[in-house]
Amino acid sequence: MCSGSKTAIALDFPGYWLYSGGTATVHLMGTRKPREGIVVRGTEKKYEDTGRLDHIAFAATDVEGMRKRLQSKGVKFRESVVPRTGDIQFFLYDPDGVGVELNFPKT
Repeated sequence: MCSGSKTAIALDFPGYWLYSGGTATVHLMGTRKPREGIVVRGTEKKYEDTGRLDHIAFAATDVEGMRKRLQSKGVKFRESVVPRTGDIQFFLYDPDGVGVELNFPKT
């Protein structure tokens, strides 16, 4: 479910996207089931200090440069394409186990 004037998309978990100036800024997500590429707290690793914070998301640029940088540093990440927009997303974890989402606009 999405808030604002954006079109709702079907997801397999509950959530709301809060917008600022037409840009999805805060993602509030409900419980998700684990699946490939999706780690749900408590199933594979236990992070004591993240509380209910699942992940933070950033608008990003230079997808090729970031991909090369993460790979050169040995950072594990999952890459996906948003079907309705063609935007590219990277998903990774910070050292404390908080998820980080990087969103790159379609080029």
